[in-house]
Amino acid sequence: MEDRTKIAEDLSVEEREEILIDIARTLEGTAREAFVEGNQQFAALSANMAEAIRINADELVRDDPEQAEKLLQQAVAMISQFNATHPYRLISTAVH
Repeated sequence: MEDRTKIAEDLSVEEREEILIDIARTLEGTAREAFVEGNQQFAALSANMAEAIRINADELVRDDPEQAEKLLQQAVAMISQFNATHPYRLISTAVH
């Protein structure tokens, strides 16, 4: 698992930033699903982490790639935890 979450050093800064942005999108989707399922605490945590990644992605990959890797690993762990406890995905996230 650790090898898959490393931000490769041979990638450009833009490619590394795109990886973090993709993780942020996934976290936002996880936050929506958690909110619809009634898990507001996990939804808020995921949404806040996604927002922090989006805001700081450029600076992280340029200035502190080690911290970017740690953040990526934490985000992947959160997504994995959610997927483990919710193996069946929602078909619709509509709230009435």
